Amino acid sequence: MTHKSAVAVEAMKDWGWKLFRTTLIIGIGYIIVYPILLKVSLALRGRQDIYDQTIIWFPKHPTMENFLFVLERMKYWDSLLNTLSISTMAAVLQMASCALAGYGFARLRFKGQGILFILVVFTIIVPPQTIMIPTYMHYRFFDVFGLVELFTGRPGVNLLDTKWPFVLASLTATGLKNGLYIYIFRQFFRSLPNEIEEAALVDGAGVFRTFWRVMLPNAMPAIVTVVLFSFVWQYNDSFYVSMYLTDTKVLSMQLAALPGLLSTNSPEYVLTSVRLNAGIVMVILPLVLLYLLLQKQFVESVERSGIVG
Repeated sequence: MTHKSAVAVEAMKDWGWKLFRTTLIIGIGYIIVYPILLKVSLALRGRQDIYDQTIIWFPKHPTMENFLFVLERMKYWDSLLNTLSISTMAAVLQMASCALAGYGFARLRFKGQGILFILVVFTIIVPPQTIMIPTYMHYRFFDVFGLVELFTGRPGVNLLDTKWPFVLASLTATGLKNGLYIYIFRQFFRSLPNEIEEAALVDGAGVFRTFWRVMLPNAMPAIVTVVLFSFVWQYNDSFYVSMYLTDTKVLSMQLAALPGLLSTNSPEYVLTSVRLNAGIVMVILPLVLLYLLLQKQFVESVERSGIVG
């Protein structure tokens, strides 16, 4: 085989690999984006388009009426504000508590460390439904070492329908997916060179000062990953919010209740399906915007965090 033939064969292999890779990426991207595009298409359809079999993607009579209708029924702006406040608070507090716990497991040595870490990993596997009743009763009659009952005579303080269950669970690293966040921080802190920590200890810094001044600033990839994961999972959570909140409205609860909010006895009952799709689009829209804004930081953080360690 001549040199030119060898070059041509290598070029064909290179172009063939690029074509295969591009086709694979486009196919996977289509599978992921297809449900969202379909729901947007359905949400934009008017009454005349519901039974039109010739419409596949683009409605012939697009309208924003479905979005405006759902916006009012879901109390969207109040629910969005409550959801964002709870999700942001939980993300920040969980990041702080899980980072501290992950640093302890990665850098400190103490008796029973292995068993405790196994229990942390075990919390990732155990469904939260298995401890639903004791968790509910814990916050319904919240007490610390029986002090409330001792001084007030009451069995405890009712923390339900407040944000305190989310605050306390996040501060103590016992909230939603906290076992996974501790694992991420542990893996990342273990990957940092020991010389960084040893230099701080030689300079007279204690454990907490070393963690705050040296280790935590170097853990930005893990911090970004945990904050984004925590925010998204809390945003989509319907289990804990339905257990802790009764009067406070959040988007996940409003979306679950949307079929009941759309009266089927109305002459416009045929619009229920498209209005449900409009509600779904409105709920996921903030997350889509968040991903578009932080896409680069999120991908880089996942690559550099303990997830791949």
